[in-house]
Formats: sequence, structure tokens, C-alpha cells
Amino acid sequence: MAKGFKSRGGMGRGGAMGGMNMNAMIKKAQKMQEEMVKAQEELGNKEYTATSGGGAVTAVVKGSNQIVSLKLNPEVVDPDDIEMLEDLIVTAVNQALKTADEESAAIMRQATGGGMPGLF
Repeated sequence: MAKGFKSRGGMGRGGAMGGMNMNAMIKKAQKMQEEMVKAQEELGNKEYTATSGGGAVTAVVKGSNQIVSLKLNPEVVDPDDIEMLEDLIVTAVNQALKTADEESAAIMRQATGGGMPGLF
């Protein structure tokens, strides 16, 4: 080591993270983790509903990406046009899952405060 040079652990002025209190940073990370776990539990149990074909098909899914129910309007059941019914089912289920995913992402961003600058 050169004469007159005193090491501070190589982390810059004030130690780790440019002077940020390590204990405060750890507490913030722990709080964020607790909020994320709570949000994930709530989202996993929440139900999302979507329809297709003007209400001909209604799909309900959980935030955990499980189908809860699927309802068909009897008028849409045409034995000669099974493909249309299949398309309506796929559309309703995908829309319900998309809504669940979008809300999940928004809630997780909120729970983490958009991340922790300087930590990741």
C-alpha cells in the first residue's frame, strides 16, 4: 500500500454503498420482502373474470393462474361450430389470465416501491 494512503474498506467514502446505513438498507429489504410475500398471497387468492363473445363465455381465474369456473351461454353451444366455442373459451381464459398478470405486476411494483435503487 502506498505511503499516506488509508483504506476504508474499498467502498468509498463512509463505507458501504457510499455512506448508506447498512442496517437501514437491510431493514428496508426485509420490509419489502414481507410486503411482497403478503401481496403474492393476496393475489394468489384473488379472482379475475373475463368474457368473450358478448358474454357468451365467462371465465374466472385466480391470481395463481388456476381456472375457477367457466360458464357457457347455452345459445353459444352449436354442435356444428365447435371451433367458434373453443375460440371463445380460449379468448375468455387468456383475457382473465392477462388481467391477473397485469394487476399482479402493478401490485408487486407498488410493494417493492419500484425496486431499491442502489441495492440491485
